[in-house]
Amino acid sequence: MSTRLGPLVVDAADPRALSAFWASALGVEAQRRLLVFRAQDGPKTVKNRVHLDLYVRDPAPLVGLGARVLAEHTGWTTLADIEGNEFCVFPDDERDLDPPARVFAVCTDSDRPEELAAWWALRVGAEVRDGPDGTPRWLYGSAGWEDLIWKFVRVDDERVVPNRWRWSVDAADDRLIDPQGNEFSVLRRSSRSD
Repeated sequence: MSTRLGPLVVDAADPRALSAFWASALGVEAQRRLLVFRAQDGPKTVKNRVHLDLYVRDPAPLVGLGARVLAEHTGWTTLADIEGNEFCVFPDDERDLDPPARVFAVCTDSDRPEELAAWWALRVGAEVRDGPDGTPRWLYGSAGWEDLIWKFVRVDDERVVPNRWRWSVDAADDRLIDPQGNEFSVLRRSSRSD
């Protein structure tokens, strides 16, 4: 294994406002560890292909921060943040209300999720487990995201624009290319030894 996952890099119309939203939702420390924001290259035009899954006691505090409800499902709710970025919330009655949410998964849409999960598992040293449909497409113990599940979600829609949310990697090989064309940022390794 020579690749370690880093924070998600998020395109934002207003990076400061979006950072403040997510810091209020997750807590400052978690937000800084998991998300970095940069000025957008263009407007959001389609559903994001990368999003977060959160545990919450109640979605109302997130709505109070400016999120809006997009859809109610059996067992979870889809919300959008202040810039329209989708995320899913799942109930957790044990969840404290401060901060109101905790990230437990990063989701990546794919028309071939098993293939993508297997490819990334080899690079980040993760264990591949079955998703709820019984297919091997969820990663556990990914280097850098040891406490998160990386879910590869089956979708039929074609990827038509660059990802506005993308993961970053600290990779020995900066020529690493995702087999399905997902963009990600490569962080340069420091020359000092740890």
